Amino acid sequence: MLYDLSLTGFDCYVQGNNSLNFRSKPWVGKSLAWEKTQQSRHLNKVFCMSVQQASKSKVAVKPVELENAKEPPLNLYKPKEPYTATIVSVERIVGPKAPGETCHIVIDHGGNVPYWEGQSYGVIPPGENPKKPGSPNTVRLYSIASTRYGDSFDGKTASLCVRRAVYYDPETGKEDPSKKGICSNFLCDSKPGDKVQITGPSGKIMLLPEDDPNATHIMIATGTGVAPYRGYLRRMFMEDVSTYKFGGLAWLFLGVANSDSLLYDEEFTNYLQQYPDNFRYDKALSREQKNKNGGKMYVQDKIEEYSDEIFKLLDGGAHIYFCGLKGMMPGIQDTLKRVAEQRGESWDQKLSQLKKNKQWHVEVY
Repeated sequence: MLYDLSLTGFDCYVQGNNSLNFRSKPWVGKSLAWEKTQQSRHLNKVFCMSVQQASKSKVAVKPVELENAKEPPLNLYKPKEPYTATIVSVERIVGPKAPGETCHIVIDHGGNVPYWEGQSYGVIPPGENPKKPGSPNTVRLYSIASTRYGDSFDGKTASLCVRRAVYYDPETGKEDPSKKGICSNFLCDSKPGDKVQITGPSGKIMLLPEDDPNATHIMIATGTGVAPYRGYLRRMFMEDVSTYKFGGLAWLFLGVANSDSLLYDEEFTNYLQQYPDNFRYDKALSREQKNKNGGKMYVQDKIEEYSDEIFKLLDGGAHIYFCGLKGMMPGIQDTLKRVAEQRGESWDQKLSQLKKNKQWHVEVY
């Protein structure tokens, strides 16, 4: 996968002043074809930050004034007057055996569209709305996959995790380009320097509660739903944030099709190695793993596997988050209800209490 730094053609290392350097080395393993040298350098810069974590020396971020706001920024730019941002890089971040294509897209907003972890940007793809000729396309929302400081740690970029939406005719089995996702294909096909119209930021339900730095956060995602959690985890484990020193537990459950479909696995695995007391990471690979009944392993099966522990953590005040396709929720809700009943509890009452306590966070699409 692209996250294997040994395949990128660079070694990165940390100097005593915590800055990063790159040194070229001969290509090893199978060759990767980079579209743009600039893009590959950017990718190395971003993901070599994970290597810096090996010494637990966190990355300096700026501007520190981004910590001053008492309330999250909301709807600074609206659909009728969007902000024109610039594409920095677009990288495929899944392996060859992944069904479909997912891209990590870095957007330069120049510090003019600030956001908090867990919020979303709206993107307006170019062209006319096919349902309303003469009108622009409608806004598509994407969860932001970076902290407020962005992948360059300077507060000027935001990252999106986008799966290219394609449609296959059920009768012929062939792709029908006329029905492809307009916005996801625009973003995945973008090149550095391209302009993109963005709105927002929006959303409050998935904001990371920071009043208790020792809290427990249980994060459940399918596919690109992992985006906000990448922001959370970078803030917790990668960035040197003076106002937030995380000492609690972050537990990520990620459901994807197979190993090649894992997103940001290099980053998450590194946190696991360096912060074993503060981070847990469980993967549900539906095409590679089996659940206890011999069927495909979905994220709800992983939740059931650890259900006793999860329920105890929730009883102790843990926050639980769900992000991904809305089709994930019925199976998860059924599992939680079944487990609650086995424990002699009413799931409806428990869910009502979790919502009342603001422990329950859901963003599905």
